[in-house]
Amino acid sequence: MESSEETSKNGKEGSKSHNRRRWRKDKGKASRILQSMDLRTMTQSLVTLAEDNMTFFSSQGPGETARRLSNVFAGVREQALGLEPALGSLLSVAHLFDLDPETPANGYRSLVHTARCCLAHLLHKSRYVASNRRSIFFRTSHNLAELEAYLAALTQLRALAYYAQRLLATNQPGGLFFEGDEGLTADFLREYVTLHKGCFYGRCLGFQFTPSIRPFLQTISIGLVSFGEHYKRNESGLGVTASSLFTSGRFAIDPELRGAEFERITQNLDVHFWKAFWNITEIEVLSSLANMASATVRVSRLISLPPEAFEMPLTSDSKLTVTISPPLAHTGPGPVLIRLISYDLREGQDSEELNSMVKSEGPRILELRPRPQQTSRSRSLVVHFHGGGFVAQTSKSHEPYLKSWAQELGAPIISIDYSLAPEAPFPRALEECFFAYCWAVKHCALLGSTGERICLAGDSAGGNLCFTVALRAAAYGVRVPDGIMAAYPATMLQSAASPSRLLSLMDPLLPLSVLSKCVSAYAGAETEEHPNSDEKALGMMGLVRRDTSLLLRDLRLGASSWLNSFLEFSGQKSQKTSAPTVESMRRSVSEAALAQPEGPVGTDSLKILTLKDLNLKSSSETSETPEMSLSVETLGPSTPSDVNFFLRPEDAREEAEAKEGLSAKDGSSRVSNAFPEGFHPRRTSQGATQMPLYSSPIVKNPFMSPLLAPDNMLKTLPPVHIVACALDPMLDDSVMFARRLRALGQPVTLRVVEDLPHGFLSLASLCRETRQAAELCVERIRLILTPPAAAAAAPPPL
Repeated sequence: MESSEETSKNGKEGSKSHNRRRWRKDKGKASRILQSMDLRTMTQSLVTLAEDNMTFFSSQGPGETARRLSNVFAGVREQALGLEPALGSLLSVAHLFDLDPETPANGYRSLVHTARCCLAHLLHKSRYVASNRRSIFFRTSHNLAELEAYLAALTQLRALAYYAQRLLATNQPGGLFFEGDEGLTADFLREYVTLHKGCFYGRCLGFQFTPSIRPFLQTISIGLVSFGEHYKRNESGLGVTASSLFTSGRFAIDPELRGAEFERITQNLDVHFWKAFWNITEIEVLSSLANMASATVRVSRLISLPPEAFEMPLTSDSKLTVTISPPLAHTGPGPVLIRLISYDLREGQDSEELNSMVKSEGPRILELRPRPQQTSRSRSLVVHFHGGGFVAQTSKSHEPYLKSWAQELGAPIISIDYSLAPEAPFPRALEECFFAYCWAVKHCALLGSTGERICLAGDSAGGNLCFTVALRAAAYGVRVPDGIMAAYPATMLQSAASPSRLLSLMDPLLPLSVLSKCVSAYAGAETEEHPNSDEKALGMMGLVRRDTSLLLRDLRLGASSWLNSFLEFSGQKSQKTSAPTVESMRRSVSEAALAQPEGPVGTDSLKILTLKDLNLKSSSETSETPEMSLSVETLGPSTPSDVNFFLRPEDAREEAEAKEGLSAKDGSSRVSNAFPEGFHPRRTSQGATQMPLYSSPIVKNPFMSPLLAPDNMLKTLPPVHIVACALDPMLDDSVMFARRLRALGQPVTLRVVEDLPHGFLSLASLCRETRQAAELCVERIRLILTPPAAAAAAPPPL
């Protein structure tokens, strides 16, 4: 039956619409195979079909095409047989890393699922070839190219499975992040970054995601490589327009060329390229089109908060107050922009005081509708922090789904336009978000809310800011939000590997090199260009700006190190510097909020955790030894490292101990020997990606990596609701953070959506699956905004 169906399809090759329908149907068949077969049955079926096809094409004479088809099926057989035991071993222990039995999700499960998706596609394609190889309509070259592409992907997935086994053998029980010695970590990264990636960006692009999302990913990949071409011709991407994104037709018709160019771009272009590309959605034409498909709201205004200090009452004693200073880090005092979005015009939102702070966004459009009637203030308020890797996008990029939220929740929303890295690295964004949060709590009446219930919401980098703003509010002693909804948040910015991070090899939205560049930019340590990179992409003025920024960065880090050293040891040294001089200098978040020995709320001394401190089996108390949250080590100048995305910074003593321990180990423990004899993964043709990051220990700061926060800090968080993606390289961030909160007895929920990429909120209107995931986020926010008495009477959330 399947044979006749596929043959009839091949007799109608002339229609493009028919080809698209067949493509979707083929993907659906692969999905059904994935759901109906276990791993062993799938592997055995694939091996049997591969052997049958290999025998057939071997008997077709000495032709080049027949030889390649025979070889590709031989390769499929070899890789499937080698992969199945590795996946089986991972699957047998994957349940040990779940949050609970009702939430079966972690990086090991995701890697196995991705490999099974590839096996399912090859099984479907092998069946099709076996049924149609004698047909006159059999497209030999097309099927050969697709088989070779998926064989390459299967080979690389086998290598990732072996890497995951190495992580499993090295990590502590229940731990998802890498805790191996420095030498092993360096070997791990050196091997990982040399793997071929182009196969995942060509014909196989997005094979692991739901079929509805794949056409969008293909469009994005074509736009990316086209943008890369124009970026090289225009200084730092300036002058690139929306119409220039899809003008390189050869990338649309040649998947292999597109994959190779995609790999080259992700490995070689700097964070400024990604900043420019991700901000394409804010071009007037594209943003207008997105808003046309979103809900219509009465209020969407950009407001500029003046950089003026104000007082906030302490939660412990409302008669006492604490001063909330304007953001100071790096660039000095400056206004903070927020966007107010409200479905209805509510009391206070058109007040003279608020109107005086409205910032113009262009020519004013005449409103032809009658002036809307004001409604009463909402009891709720949502404070939103947008994603974008800390380097890109604004509230405008996220406005379409925020408008829908405002309509569904019946509450005003403010979205913070915090300053972006690398121009404004940590802690500038945190300072601005905290300042805006406190201003909103104090002036909620102007925003159309009584402020009875306040929810922090954010995605990706914005999820990170949700946690850190709440932690800082608790440290200051001011009101903490009633709950947090974080979508696919980044909670671990320290350089550490995990099984879900391995997915960055194939993720078109979060490649490994892009992740590292964003983290480096936010940490205040932009990556330097390689000698063999294409510096022409920046242009002459771009190079001047880059060199100038590097100089200013070094001066800033040096000054920061000196200042922190002075502040920490001033009590033991001669006091020759006057207090006004010290106070006039810009201070970081930890100095302002936590480093004071007698703060307004008596904050305990903090202990910065490393990965070895995260023992989930027991909730041990933190050390009583007082430590500054940001020591000289934390704010000291960064030092370059050739291989450091997974590398955890260590001091000389720990390094010596690691090397000593390594020398006592058997040689087979090295990552270079992790592969079985005879297996050789495919290496990149773009040259080894060195990614010379800066190992700034500042990423260990709990206000940058909340997963590393000590227990006494995490206990101050409000109820947390996390919505993560099963196929997201950041999945393990959510799982481990939820496990830490659960171990401390903190209220936390974790929902993991299947088959969707990182960033699904921005794709909410794309397909049914993204709409359902976005609705889940809204449901979690609604749960936070519901008063406790009403929530107790309501049915539990799904």
